[in-house]
This record gives sequence, C-alpha cells and structure tokens, in this order.
Amino acid sequence: MTNRVRLSASLALLALALSFADAYDPSPLQDICVAVQEPKNALFVNGKFCKNPVLTTANDFLFSGLQVPRSTANPVGSTVTPVFVDQLPGLNTLGISMARIDYGIGGLNPPHIHPRGTEILLVLEGTLYAGFVTSNQLNNTFFEKVLHPGDVFVFPIGTIHFQINVGKINAVAIAGLSSQNPGVTTVANALFNAKPPISPGVLAKGFQVDEKLVETLQKKFWYYN
Repeated sequence: MTNRVRLSASLALLALALSFADAYDPSPLQDICVAVQEPKNALFVNGKFCKNPVLTTANDFLFSGLQVPRSTANPVGSTVTPVFVDQLPGLNTLGISMARIDYGIGGLNPPHIHPRGTEILLVLEGTLYAGFVTSNQLNNTFFEKVLHPGDVFVFPIGTIHFQINVGKINAVAIAGLSSQNPGVTTVANALFNAKPPISPGVLAKGFQVDEKLVETLQKKFWYYN
C-alpha cells in the first residue's frame, strides 16, 4: 500500500469517526440560533427554527428560579424541573440541557430512558440509590450505586435508569444532558398507559403474567414527571 493510499484510507476513517461523533445534536453553523415557534404550515425541521440574531436578547439565554425547591406531593414523590430548549430557547443547536430533580423521603424518579442524550447526575442534598441497565447485548447488566452529596453518576444514552431517595431527608440533584431535547420515556407509562392501549395479550405474554394483571395495571392512573 502506497503512502498516498494509506493517507486516503486514514482520512476516510477520520471522516467516518467524526461523523459518528456528531451523530446526535448537530454542531451549530452560526454563533447563535435562539429557538422560536414554528410558523403555521411550516416544514418540520430537526430541531427548532432560529430567531433573527438581530432580535436576540440576553433573556433568550436565561432561565431563572432553579434554586427554588419544588413540591414532591405526587404519587412517585419526586419532581423534575427541565431546562431543555422549550424552557430555554438559547439552547437551540448547542447540544446540552439540564434539569433539577427534587425527591421527597422515599421519592422515586421512576425507571425511564432518554432516547437522545446521556445524563450526568450531581447530588446536592440527601442520599440517592441510582442505577441503570444495559442492553440485551450486555445481558442487561445492572450498575447500581448509593450516591451522597458531591457524588456524580453517569447514565449512558438510551439506558433504562432511575434514582430513589433512601435517606432520611429530602434530596436534590442536578442533571446535565447531552442534547438540547433529550426526550423522556417513562417505562411503566409507555407500556401500560399507551394511547391507544397496547393489547393486554401482548403485554401478558411479554411479561409472562396473567392478562388480568395487565388489565388492572392499564386501568391505573399513571403519574409521570
């Protein structure tokens, strides 16, 4: 193989690697692209339309009040306050977002998936038990850890994960995510509260349980953050 061929092959591999590195939120093509509501009858775009930079202000890059505790008086005992592109338009095209999670005593952030982002969690107050499950390819390996203030834990993109407050006081955590709109699929809600409903026979066979149990679960009120 000549040096020129080796160089061409190396450049091709580099280009392929860079394309995979940019496989989720695309890199911005301008300094700023503050999100605006889509015009009526507009073509659907992968992301948000951009506000005219001349009309952009500092407030487009500001979200206030994240330090305020949220009520956790709900069936799961936790509340997520997202700061995604819908809440902070200045995040558009930047590939990042964050959230505050408040947990009452025993509060659970139920098993869920972020289909478009990896999550990194920083515990500020309290004690959390957290974990995630890998895909079938890795035999659904479960990684778990008890987290204390100052601890940081990562949930890889697309993995089912959760946190529950196992301490004696309320807990607070801040999550960073590698997408302006990481998405959230709460597992129980998606399966038992789908609209229209998934056939009870499908779920009963999939979970290897009685069909009546599935029907009971489908009749429940499913709360999600």
